[in-house]
Amino acid sequence: MVSAALDHPGIRLGAQELLALRDAPHPPNGHRPATRRPGAVPARLPGAGMDLREIRAFSEGDDTRRIDPAATARTGTPHVRSFHEDRDDTTLLIADFRPAMLWGTGASLRSVRAARLLARHGWQAAARGASVAGLAITASGIAALPARTGARQLSAIAQMLAHEHDKALEWQGDASSPTFSLAAALVRAARLAPPGAQVWLATDAEGIASEDEAALRRLSRRRRVTLLCPLDPVEISPPPRALPVASGAASRFARLRAFDLEPLTARMRALNVTLQVVSDDTG
Repeated sequence: MVSAALDHPGIRLGAQELLALRDAPHPPNGHRPATRRPGAVPARLPGAGMDLREIRAFSEGDDTRRIDPAATARTGTPHVRSFHEDRDDTTLLIADFRPAMLWGTGASLRSVRAARLLARHGWQAAARGASVAGLAITASGIAALPARTGARQLSAIAQMLAHEHDKALEWQGDASSPTFSLAAALVRAARLAPPGAQVWLATDAEGIASEDEAALRRLSRRRRVTLLCPLDPVEISPPPRALPVASGAASRFARLRAFDLEPLTARMRALNVTLQVVSDDTG
């Protein structure tokens, strides 16, 4: 049970507040399901589908791996196969509730803001008939729900996020305690999100360590990965004067600087990951 000191809006995450975001305004989305089968929408993505569209003469820039041997031998000129490109419309929501996310100087912890952002994207995906999966990472492990459709699935994800956030608040470790790695969660994410899926990863702007990059690169190879960074107000507009900092008997004054996005932007671009920095709950 979360202590009374932590049981306040903005600190403790409630499933009901995530469910209430179902009726929040969403940006327009042009995708509409092509069939009644959950998750089937036509879209372009890296790589071809399985259904043959045509066999045509080879053109400059075509993938030589698509050359059709029979047609080439029959005509005496190179021919290639082209396929209909399709994908299952699946969205994966990944919430990082490790200690670096459990703080804030505004109205909400960064972890709570991250969950709200993910819920908005989840409801938007559910509204167009997409399958939605959820994954939460805490200092002690991960919890996941496989992809399903409908409001009941978003309700289950909201309950899971609220429960895992409570566990994160109750964690008894300290700064020196080992925590669960993001890389392990990203490996699990690759099993939850099929090729072509949209992945929303909400984490600390500095939460992706160098040892996590290989797993993130593999995840983004055939998926659209977006990194959501809910910056705290003090990271955007730090106080102008130096502040006292104490650790045990040692103390000193330090001046905070606004978070520099350029290094993170360059890292994510190299990993084929889209970066979205968020300064409030609306995204």
